[in-house]
Amino acid sequence: MKQIEGKIALVTGGSRGIGRAVAVKLAQEGAFTYINYCNNEDAARHTLQLITDGGGKGKLARFDVARFEETREAITAIVDENKGLDILINNAGMTIDGMFARVKEEQWEAIMATNLTGVFNCCRAATRQMMKQRWGRIVNMTSVVAEAGNAGQACYSASKAGIIGLTKSLARELGSRNISVNAVAPGFIETDMTLSMTAEMRNKIIEQIPLDRTGTPEDVAGVVAFLVSGAADYITGQVIRVNGGIYM
Repeated sequence: MKQIEGKIALVTGGSRGIGRAVAVKLAQEGAFTYINYCNNEDAARHTLQLITDGGGKGKLARFDVARFEETREAITAIVDENKGLDILINNAGMTIDGMFARVKEEQWEAIMATNLTGVFNCCRAATRQMMKQRWGRIVNMTSVVAEAGNAGQACYSASKAGIIGLTKSLARELGSRNISVNAVAPGFIETDMTLSMTAEMRNKIIEQIPLDRTGTPEDVAGVVAFLVSGAADYITGQVIRVNGGIYM
């Protein structure tokens, strides 16, 4: 039996990497899945093709999560079209790596706008409907560096740490309406963002992972699918680490 048959789901940043794997997984489990993207329509269409090829259903949703009104209008349209919205996966994100002393103000603002304000914007727009229907599942994508930190990623780490605080506070506010809010903290996952690394850099990281391998987007997607399923009805306000043990 499919875990979330008939539910309406929105995955931000669903055009590639972890977002793509999550969108495909939710569709496999029976949800009608909206794939949000900002610029790369071809990649988003590829995600949708993977969903339909697997017998699932979905639709593209183009909007910039960093823009409040644009996000509100897009999510309102999804709600109106389906008479509801059940699942929100806040996955859209970006990183600009560099030592803190060299970080420019506009770089800090860009990262915060997408990674943290984007989660705020989507949650504000989605929770109004979830509170009305007295049911909802929100999963926010944070990162291992939110808890462990990482040299050269001060801005990214700060934005992802903010997501954890937001997640826990929303879980307390929304629990009485049967809305759970959790975060998933991936470790070193094989995505487009890791392709530029040298073999030496990769090997040094793998040496620190007790499970002795990198993670896959599907590893993360499986945990997200669990958190929005009935099996996780009594879980909220938690940070689930999907990192092979690199940070415990």
